[in-house]
Amino acid sequence: MVVLTDRTQRRLTMQTAEIAPETLTMRSLDWDRDRFDIEFGLKNGTTYNSFLIRGEQIALVDTSHAKFRQLYLDLLKETINPAEINYLIISHTEPDHSGLVPDILALAPDVTVVGSKVAIQFLENLVHQPFKQRIVKNGDRLDLGNGHELEFVIAPNLHWPDTIFTYDHKTQVLFTCDAFGMHYCDDRTFDEELSEIEDDFRYYYDCLMGPNARSVLSALKRMDQLEAVNIIATGHGPLLQHNVAEWTGRYRQWSKEQAKSDKTVAVFYVSDYGYSDRLSQSIAKGITKAGVAVEMMDLKSADPQELQEMVSHAAGLVISMPPASGDIATSIQAALSTVLAAAKAKQAVGLFESYGGDDEPVDPLLNRFRNLGLVEAFPAIRVKDVPGESLYQLCEEAGVDLGQALTRDRTVQQIKSIDADLEKALGRISSGLYIITAQKGDLMGAMLASWVMQASFKPLGFTIAVAKDRAIESLMQVGDRFVLNVLEEGNHAGLMKHFLKRFAPGADRFAGVKTYSAENGSPILADALAYLECEVTSRMEQSDHWVVYSTANVGRVSKADALTAVHHRKLGNYY
Repeated sequence: MVVLTDRTQRRLTMQTAEIAPETLTMRSLDWDRDRFDIEFGLKNGTTYNSFLIRGEQIALVDTSHAKFRQLYLDLLKETINPAEINYLIISHTEPDHSGLVPDILALAPDVTVVGSKVAIQFLENLVHQPFKQRIVKNGDRLDLGNGHELEFVIAPNLHWPDTIFTYDHKTQVLFTCDAFGMHYCDDRTFDEELSEIEDDFRYYYDCLMGPNARSVLSALKRMDQLEAVNIIATGHGPLLQHNVAEWTGRYRQWSKEQAKSDKTVAVFYVSDYGYSDRLSQSIAKGITKAGVAVEMMDLKSADPQELQEMVSHAAGLVISMPPASGDIATSIQAALSTVLAAAKAKQAVGLFESYGGDDEPVDPLLNRFRNLGLVEAFPAIRVKDVPGESLYQLCEEAGVDLGQALTRDRTVQQIKSIDADLEKALGRISSGLYIITAQKGDLMGAMLASWVMQASFKPLGFTIAVAKDRAIESLMQVGDRFVLNVLEEGNHAGLMKHFLKRFAPGADRFAGVKTYSAENGSPILADALAYLECEVTSRMEQSDHWVVYSTANVGRVSKADALTAVHHRKLGNYY
């Protein structure tokens, strides 16, 4: 069943489907949404998935985004008398899943809200009214009757500290909210075509779950204690039924790779305060791109012992500025005192404002860390306006800089470890010199590239090897457009020198460089010998690079007789 809205507005629709015996999904389909909390773009919209389980008692698992209020509530009333709902299970309290909780409480005043301790605390601050509640711990069960016995799995930091999974022993459906999800809007309820959605699945993991890789592994370990999982009922995108083992296997593989890093950065944020969680997520993503593991912790719910252990084992600390006053200020100040007591000289530290309207000032806390001998990882990020794309890009680049600084010694050791004869032979592979330029909305990026090679005639396509820790990698996802600028032999030194510079986070890569806009919106370098307008078609992951295959649709040459600049190396263990 699909309910449509006025077509003059952005397309919002509702879909219902029975996914298992006595189990119904109500999917809110947001077809045209092109941003999700700004920090990463959406090419295929998104969905917000809610579920009804009807045993002798009825449970509603999650609600929807507030933008779907009327559509969702109308559909719910058509499906069931809301007053008959016995339990409202809160997988986590982020507004895209809990935005209609106050409405459900009004329609079902006797409902019992089920969630983790942290989730219930967050909800109390959200709804400002008393409600029946049941706090659950890992392994707790709730019997709805008719065989529907629900078991709860605590899964903190996926990607909020209050997250739980819910497993129905009768249907073997696991409700996971954000985990294993993707931002992909489609009227197919399940993952029928793996190849169509696997890029979106990976991108979602990299943005939200990769920075919490160790928490992912902990959740997978708890999942292993369950009976067989036939369906993963996610909070975003299609439900996973046809490829469950493949999807969970990929999460396990990616998370193991990320978590095995010998360096860890502890990232501390304040949930539901300003833009703290979203900015911290962008910084964490940048850190993980550099091959450094991340541990994230919410200062509102931090356990002192866990906090002390995390800080003492971390190579770096990243801290969101908390509120200076209010109900939670005292407990957060106690948490920061624990961080300061456990911090060690020579650890890297980075601070960023939350733009919550009542932030603690940055400089006093930064000076306390300096006095303890910690090293500033990146200039403090000061937020002067509502965060937009450029600020999230700055945060990611700051995270990359921090990660690269922590892995510099490891990188040098890896370079030295290659067999001398092998590296000399490999170094004899020559290549051209190119500048990749890209623009998407307010985001701009550029990179000097030499690992470029034509790969097909029909269509005209080529590959570029892009290091995972390059800032421009985020602008080279499947469907993204960019320009490949070909440098001219004898006239390339200036551009090469400029784009080899190490830019500060958020710096304008094109300052002082003459450019004009391509048809696809990306910059063309005026001094380039030739250029190609391109679109990313697919990506293949290697250990430290993405091999990006792209097709070219527009091209021009400025000097027909000139030659492409050539890059000759002597060693194959570096560019």
